[in-house]
Amino acid sequence: MNIYDTANRLADEIRRSDECVRLRELRERAYADETNRVLLEEYKRLQVRLQMSIAGAGQMPGEDMQRFQQLASLLYMNADAQAYLMAQMQMQKTLADVFKLLTDAAGVAIDLPEIG
Repeated sequence: MNIYDTANRLADEIRRSDECVRLRELRERAYADETNRVLLEEYKRLQVRLQMSIAGAGQMPGEDMQRFQQLASLLYMNADAQAYLMAQMQMQKTLADVFKLLTDAAGVAIDLPEIG
């Protein structure tokens, strides 16, 4: 058994899963609206900055945090953007669960914060 072949099969299963197909459909619907697209891109950029700040034990600048919260409020008022973001969070949780299974199997347990 080649571990890379198994990993490629798993990646293909994930790509074809109902959850992943739904996520792609919701993304297309949310990004079809130009305003949503701009807001989602800014939201994701700020989300990465926030995650990097937390990982580095630093703090995100206050104005960025405020902008992130404002964007979240706006996006969650839009049904398409909200559905996409919720599906994305669920997929992240699923992938974190799979990652934990893999690291546990390898004996390299990594404590990840729980999502959702």
